[in-house]
Amino acid sequence: MSTAPPPARSAGSPGGPPAAAQPLQRWLAQTRFETATILRHGEQLLVALVLPALALVVLARTDVPDLGPGDRVDLATAGVFALAVVSTAFTGQAIATGFDRRHGVLRLLGATPLGRGGLLLGKLGAVGIVLVVQLLVLGAVAALLGWRPPLSGLLPGAVTVVLGAAAFLSLAMVLAGTVRAEAVLALANLAWVLLLGLGILVPTDRLPGAAAAVARVLPSGALGDGMRAALVAGDWPLGPWLVLMAWAVVGGLAAARWFRWSD
Repeated sequence: MSTAPPPARSAGSPGGPPAAAQPLQRWLAQTRFETATILRHGEQLLVALVLPALALVVLARTDVPDLGPGDRVDLATAGVFALAVVSTAFTGQAIATGFDRRHGVLRLLGATPLGRGGLLLGKLGAVGIVLVVQLLVLGAVAALLGWRPPLSGLLPGAVTVVLGAAAFLSLAMVLAGTVRAEAVLALANLAWVLLLGLGILVPTDRLPGAAAAVARVLPSGALGDGMRAALVAGDWPLGPWLVLMAWAVVGGLAAARWFRWSD
């Protein structure tokens, strides 16, 4: 008398192989991992929080550089918020991801179902969490210095932060995924310094003609001018938003095409 083979056990059933995590679960797990990584590294916190806070105090209490018409504390706060976005979404993420690639961390992640999209979403989620902490702390410092933003500018300011984070994170992934780690470290820090004067802290309309025209189409100029329009004038900066969305799309497509999981 023949014996029928036992029924196959489906994934996730008792005694069977574990079920694959759903995309949302993978994204949330990666977000938790990326957030913990940022918060554990003192160098990233220095760039993300300490330096912007120092810049805020110096800009608010001095008259150099020229920030244009308006309350100087308001202008300084908007620029420093933009600086916080660049520090966390671009500089910090580019350097961390570049060294993760060199040390083989990304190669291990590449063998999982996470994929490039999941990695980018996880990093974007972590950047968002850290930015909330940054902006709350910097906002408290600014309030002590006399900052009183228009309520009508809070929502467009938040939209500008999200679009700026998406644009700069996508560019960070392009840099970290195509260049060796040592070069990423040098280029990311150099870009951080250069972008300060190309619309982040210094408004584009304070720059000379050719430099102003270039800065307006850079993500730095769009982010800085967008934050000032929202948090100083209470406006909806549609032009800068279009520039940031364009950079986010271009950076995302470039990262999807050329990002390498290992050297």
